Amino acid sequence: MNEKKIRNFVIFAHIDHGKSTLADRFLEITKTVDVRKMRPQYLDRMAIERERGITIKMQPVRMEWDNYILNLIDTPGHVDFSYEVSRSLAAVEGAILLVDATQGVQAQTLTNLEMARKENLIIIPAINKIDLPTAQIQQTQKEIENILGITKEKIVLVSAKTGENVEKLLKRVIEDIPSAKEFQDGNLRAIIFDSEYDPYKGVIAYVRIFSGRVKAGDNIFLMQAKTKAEVLEVGFFKPEPTKAQELNAGEIGYIATGLKEIEKCRVGDTITLDSCRFKVQSLKGYAEPQPVVFASFYPVNSDDYDLLKEGLAKLKLNDASLNFVPESSNALGRGFRCGFLGMLHLEIVSERLKRDYRLELIITAPSVIYKRTGEKIEEPWIEIEIISPGKYVGQINGLLKNFPGAFKDTVWLTEDKVAIVYECPLEVILRGFYDKLKNVSSGYASMFYTLIGYREADLVELEILINHEKIEAFSKMVRKNEAYQEGKRIVELLKEILPMYQFAVPIQASVGGRIIARETKKASRKDVTGYLYGGDVTRKKKLLEKQKRGKKKMAQIGKITIPPEVFLKALKQR
Repeated sequence: MNEKKIRNFVIFAHIDHGKSTLADRFLEITKTVDVRKMRPQYLDRMAIERERGITIKMQPVRMEWDNYILNLIDTPGHVDFSYEVSRSLAAVEGAILLVDATQGVQAQTLTNLEMARKENLIIIPAINKIDLPTAQIQQTQKEIENILGITKEKIVLVSAKTGENVEKLLKRVIEDIPSAKEFQDGNLRAIIFDSEYDPYKGVIAYVRIFSGRVKAGDNIFLMQAKTKAEVLEVGFFKPEPTKAQELNAGEIGYIATGLKEIEKCRVGDTITLDSCRFKVQSLKGYAEPQPVVFASFYPVNSDDYDLLKEGLAKLKLNDASLNFVPESSNALGRGFRCGFLGMLHLEIVSERLKRDYRLELIITAPSVIYKRTGEKIEEPWIEIEIISPGKYVGQINGLLKNFPGAFKDTVWLTEDKVAIVYECPLEVILRGFYDKLKNVSSGYASMFYTLIGYREADLVELEILINHEKIEAFSKMVRKNEAYQEGKRIVELLKEILPMYQFAVPIQASVGGRIIARETKKASRKDVTGYLYGGDVTRKKKLLEKQKRGKKKMAQIGKITIPPEVFLKALKQR
């Protein structure tokens, strides 16, 4: 196929704006998928994506229409999966910017647009859901005109649900997006934008070919990993992986490398032929994603440690933003400290581990990374950009005042849409800020945040002690003025859910060696006088006194074991 007849593009939008539905219509129009096999959200391959109605993983598909090859990459819309979007943008020449007519421009729309501009992509704006009675087409057109600096005639009005004007949008892709760019020397250059593991074919690299060609049997070289491999198979996504003779310049497809070591095939690496390794330079890769939320994963059954390790390693291959390192705890045993791009990312990873590997996990409370310099403790800060209808400004400002931070700017995008910029600690996101924002704005506000550095914080370490031993799983950093309330909450909860022991167990919250809250779990009582009947009461008193002395001695030298279900209950109610 002539590369002049190839168009590579993505669809990006805010979550729930209809990307996956639009992709479904493209598949139908181009007859890429048989009508009898078609189902909603066809490109969302994971059950968890279809259940939640969101895209988590980018998914490429090759469509053939009107004598052109159209390579589409469907991307996620949630802020936690922005890294997926950034990788897909480096593999294409154009993008459809999709905006929901009932909601208008949202925070993630602007973020994705900025990333696309940095890659110098051609942008085709489209307004979706024009068939709905609540659609505000003119208002949304004005918003897009303002952010893109174009006239409304350039905006395609579509209904992905009914198919109205979708064919017109496909024609715009062919007309506006340039043909696939390539190097002229003919040497193989392919960038890995995603990967997965197959037990028979080894690591399968999802690639965009920038020059040259590759076929089964070729000896390839991964330039960053400095690793050789023999190609077992190449092919396209139609959308299922379909074997092909070769991949040529401009095309998007997959290479089965046969590699069994997952870490040797990294996203962002450049593939070339082994014979060309000294003739070409690596393509510009991707910036390593920086995790912002951390939590520890421990298997409830200690025998499942190796299974958890294997599961995380395989998820990492298909999710470059996931980080994990081994750690151990006296109370919880062996596990892993994992880093995520946000709370939804954490939730999805834990759900996939439970489903795919049938693991029962103890997950510690999410936290951020703090820096200590001498006596000072610094915490990460973020800049939040909130976009909302103007009528909710008062409620949103009231919500923001409940959190530590400072207002930076308020910009009216149109007569009825405002952008509020606020700086605050990253820890605010872990405290359910997003849900509260949706609540006060009746679901209309959206947000995006970026890390802006570390600042000094008035934090203390809240230690939780059970029977005078510190329990790491319940201990955490808190704001000094919130330490007492949080300590009291935790010890009261633990008193309620801990089982009874043969002696009274103290549960304490401590800051800097000083106890600030305490509860005592009463001892279980064995009836040592049950066999007595009538007679002298002094016999009964002696037995009770002996039991009391035994419990006191046991409390001094006794050790307690905390059952796994206590951790599960406590961490669920954090």
